[in-house]
Amino acid sequence: MLPRWSLETIYPSLDSSEFQNEFKTIDNLVEKLNKELSDNTTNFNDILTTYQNLIDVSSTISSYSYAVLSTNTKDVKALNALNRVEKAMLAVSDLQVKFLNYLKNDKERALKEVDEKYHYILNLMCEQQQHLMSEAEEALASDLSRSGASAWSRLQDTISSNATYQWSEDQIKTVIQLRSLAFDQDRKVREKAFKAELEVWKQHEIALGAALNGVKGASITLNQRRKHKNAVELSTKLQRIDSEILDSLISSIEKYLPVFRKYLKAKAHLLEVEKLAFYDLFAPIGKSERKYEYSEAQQFIVEHFSSFYKPMGEFAQMAFDKNWIDSEPREGKVGGAYCTSFPLRKESRILANYDYSFDGIVTIAHELGHAYHDHMTNDLPALLGQYPMTLAETASIFSQFVIFKGALEDAKDSEKLVLIESFLQDSTQTCVDILSRYYFEKELFEKREEGELTPSQLNELMIKAQKNSYGDALDESLLHPYMWAVKGHYYIEELPFYNYPYAFGLLFGLGVYNLKEEHQGDFGLLYNKLLELTGQNSVNEVTKSVGFDVSKKEFWEKSLDLIASYVDEFASLVGYNK
Repeated sequence: MLPRWSLETIYPSLDSSEFQNEFKTIDNLVEKLNKELSDNTTNFNDILTTYQNLIDVSSTISSYSYAVLSTNTKDVKALNALNRVEKAMLAVSDLQVKFLNYLKNDKERALKEVDEKYHYILNLMCEQQQHLMSEAEEALASDLSRSGASAWSRLQDTISSNATYQWSEDQIKTVIQLRSLAFDQDRKVREKAFKAELEVWKQHEIALGAALNGVKGASITLNQRRKHKNAVELSTKLQRIDSEILDSLISSIEKYLPVFRKYLKAKAHLLEVEKLAFYDLFAPIGKSERKYEYSEAQQFIVEHFSSFYKPMGEFAQMAFDKNWIDSEPREGKVGGAYCTSFPLRKESRILANYDYSFDGIVTIAHELGHAYHDHMTNDLPALLGQYPMTLAETASIFSQFVIFKGALEDAKDSEKLVLIESFLQDSTQTCVDILSRYYFEKELFEKREEGELTPSQLNELMIKAQKNSYGDALDESLLHPYMWAVKGHYYIEELPFYNYPYAFGLLFGLGVYNLKEEHQGDFGLLYNKLLELTGQNSVNEVTKSVGFDVSKKEFWEKSLDLIASYVDEFASLVGYNK
């Protein structure tokens, strides 16, 4: 039996007085902050303290409600709790607008009264204020989101976690279980699961298409009213980068597409197929795939984390010991994996769907990296501990690579091929598939401005994006037209382009690992310091603190060269010479 997480140290239950009283706490903080913002003589440090306390409380109850719901999307009590949280958040959203307006109007005094470490964040917030609608309009937008974009997002979440398929006469599989069969050794099983999955999405395409149109339509309307040039511009601001950095990242990946395609062709050679189908991307190599018991996964992660930096291994062991990880796949539980933090408790939780594979180990290591990152920022005030997605993947990708390198060092020759392929499989997803998602979303926003798209049009856009990314390395007749229905990231109105930050994170994480190889002394301390800084400045300034210039292609290409070296090794090992 795989473990389920324990949430009792966050709140005893949704019905508990501890959880219920937090809504009163929010009301009190809202009332207090309103008074402080109405008094021009209040010291800005006091306002900042109240505002950040409000963020911590609201973030904690929001994360808790979703954590309960995500392990059982049929839980009516959890859904009602999340709805109540969203209602409470309306007052918080209103105050955030009021706070930004107050800050903009009295910026000079605010900057004089607060510690200098807040200056970047407050200046950034002043810039955000310039894109706000009126307070009344922002309040209406927040309220409408509950029954609009957020509701569409929940619909996608609920459908994708509960949709089923009659696999055999006596067996029903969820779509999440079908997707997990992409890792099956038998190509016929993978093909059957892939076709079954497409049938499931076909059945739900009208509802999911409506949801996607609704979310993107809301985004476009709000972006126009808030005077953002487009969704890409908004995304770069949210990620604390500029267009130069994004262009450098994307163009570098595009330059190295032939490298990734070489890997895919080499894998096709190994599997003895003319070209890979989409359902072959995750195909295990070799005649048998080693299964890792969960206890082995724990030991593996703790051992290799500790070999890099002992405190990191101790942290991972603590997370396992305290049941911070929900690993069991089950009906009603959302697919994939995530890490969420609870600021009031200075704790995190990890949701995963462990499948006993090495990839399953890597996934947990990835999410533990996120948790470790949160651990390093736990003692910071809320505004200084909130880092952008571009840097949010730093610790997770770094943790993955630590596991990969550690495993590679201990592996026999026969095992090295499997490990390298696993690394390249993940890197290809994070660069090539992410690029297809970026292409898709970029064109989706452009087309959605002209009107709603039908499911068939969405399918066409997705196939086009996949062809542009995977090129001749995949069989064009066996691509995945419904990836727009699969990925919940597209359905988050407030976070457009929830894709390229993963590629940023992979290549930046590899860059950090390269730095480790060059660094003399205790790299663990430098690493911790980097993680602590991620929420306190622009991405450019944070990365410069460890000697990187992410606006230059040379930085990205150094990390891509590292991937290319493993592609060459893989091709050599399987005898692919084209």
